[in-house]
Amino acid sequence: MEKKLFINKPFRYRYFYATAIIVALNVLVFLAGAVNPRIYMYIQSLGGLSVTGCFHYHFWWQPVSYMFVHANWSHLIFNMLGLLCFGFIVERTIGSFEFLLFYFVCGIFDGLISLLMYRLLGVNTLLVGASGAIYSILLMYAVLFPRSIIRIWGIIPVPAPVLVLLYAVVEIVSQFFGQAGVAHLTHLTGFVMAFIYILIRMRVNPVKVWIEAYRRR
Repeated sequence: MEKKLFINKPFRYRYFYATAIIVALNVLVFLAGAVNPRIYMYIQSLGGLSVTGCFHYHFWWQPVSYMFVHANWSHLIFNMLGLLCFGFIVERTIGSFEFLLFYFVCGIFDGLISLLMYRLLGVNTLLVGASGAIYSILLMYAVLFPRSIIRIWGIIPVPAPVLVLLYAVVEIVSQFFGQAGVAHLTHLTGFVMAFIYILIRMRVNPVKVWIEAYRRR
């Protein structure tokens, strides 16, 4: 039997609704800021991820805290719906401990890579939201359930791997021609980090999974 490296050692399976806990924390942080404009300002400036915050003021917690800070109600609701739709089933499939490791490794590296790129480009954008980690969850979902059909707007049926590809194309185009202030780079990094995580830790090639899944049809 092939001996597994430490990085590949699986957790003992447990399920304790980590997705619900993450959603609750995001909602609580947002509600805390909604109570008072001054509190909202502090949460954004201290919790959001920025070049100034990390490199000038040494707010080293920001690569973690930015995932729990959202700009407005629509930003929060959109992200939490994505987390609820895909997070629960991914967590139940791989276990809560693996899910938490995956979520935070991808989310933190999404933030760090975006931060380094912003610094190189001389951009001091305030990065907030869990969308990078949620894009990682979407890719994990597409690997776990490659034949799954997702209905866009509840109408248009799209296979999960195709949806990942479509989102990736949209984010690449939007990075160069899209709306300012939307962290397309972080979304793309979410896909890349999930791919690397699955390839290294789980020793599964997502592309091979998708090819095999549709070769059998």
